[in-house]
Amino acid sequence: MAVGLSTYALFWEWSSLNPEPISLAGMLARTHELGSTVFQICDYPPVEDLDATQLAEVRRTADDLGITLELGTRGVLTGHLLHYLDIADALGATMLRSMVRQGPQVPGIEESTALVARIVPELERRGITLALETYEQVSTADLLRVVTGAGSAQVGVCLDPGNTVAALELPMDVVRACAPYVRNLHVKDFAFSRRDGWVGFTYAGAPLGEGLLDYDAMVALVRPDERGINQIIEHWLPWQGDLATTLELERTWTEHNLNYLRSKK
Repeated sequence: MAVGLSTYALFWEWSSLNPEPISLAGMLARTHELGSTVFQICDYPPVEDLDATQLAEVRRTADDLGITLELGTRGVLTGHLLHYLDIADALGATMLRSMVRQGPQVPGIEESTALVARIVPELERRGITLALETYEQVSTADLLRVVTGAGSAQVGVCLDPGNTVAALELPMDVVRACAPYVRNLHVKDFAFSRRDGWVGFTYAGAPLGEGLLDYDAMVALVRPDERGINQIIEHWLPWQGDLATTLELERTWTEHNLNYLRSKK
């Protein structure tokens, strides 16, 4: 098991709100500076536009820094997944996180199950694991139907129990259901806070150990060390009113969360 960072841990650094966004090479350098050995390029559209030479350069940079790359996207349409498998191959990434999307003009659960099963021979041929993430648009029961329907160890779950709260699924219920199938672990804490005037709540991120995530119980069930599952740090950090304050807090959370996970070893 290794502790790594995601593009979601540097979300505001590469956001369009930043007039000088951090580059992918800069993210890898930051990961190295912080002593992490895994970086997940997740939901980062610019990676789709990199040509073979540029992808090879990203891979060389990661190799030189001793960083293992993982990749993340959304959706299970065959052409899209094949494109991302090609990107993963070019980057030397053996973990591809994706999401079963729901809504108009996207596959339903039955079709999604068939689409994921269809891609299994490519996953097995390339030695890449597809980890489908828990989130509120798809019930955990439906997600597990897709995962188990693939009938392959190359398809599993990317566990992020904080995502499912909006669907009124309790985080630890999701952890218990998904634990045998987890292949990738997104680690972020989360909490509710009262809105102004005590009218409603805001559900947002929190530094690890300060929110509602029962990290110790989750790890006891998932057993990432024993099973070789990487733990990838993400944030749900709300905008803090200005860029400088937001970036400073984002960096503080990243260092705090890395130290928190290292203290658990």
